[in-house]
Amino acid sequence: QVQLVESGGRLVQAGGSLRLSCAASGRTFSSYSMAWFRQAPGKEREFVAAINWSGGFTYYADFVKGRFTISRDNAKNTLYLQMNSLKTEDTAVYYCAADRTIATMSRTYDYWGQGTQVTVSS
Repeated sequence: QVQLVESGGRLVQAGGSLRLSCAASGRTFSSYSMAWFRQAPGKEREFVAAINWSGGFTYYADFVKGRFTISRDNAKNTLYLQMNSLKTEDTAVYYCAADRTIATMSRTYDYWGQGTQVTVSS
């Protein structure tokens, strides 16, 4: 079992940058694929990015390609999301998720953090 805790969300101006972190408990973090999802008010949760267990494979939603970078440090049991060139439409609660299988569908993931709020102002 994996417990996930996100951090790093805050208010930032459009065009700015943020790095989100997701700290995982347990000694099996390196065996899980990880992902970031987000949910804006009144909208469904949507896929942002995913990374396989080793970090050697990553996948992004089209709307973040070239702006966001997902990475992981298995020695630190931590997942990251570097977000650059932020837009007001990136405002959402960002969640990290873990599963044995890498996927873009939220229902695939068994473990979720509580979320961290990112607000991008114009």
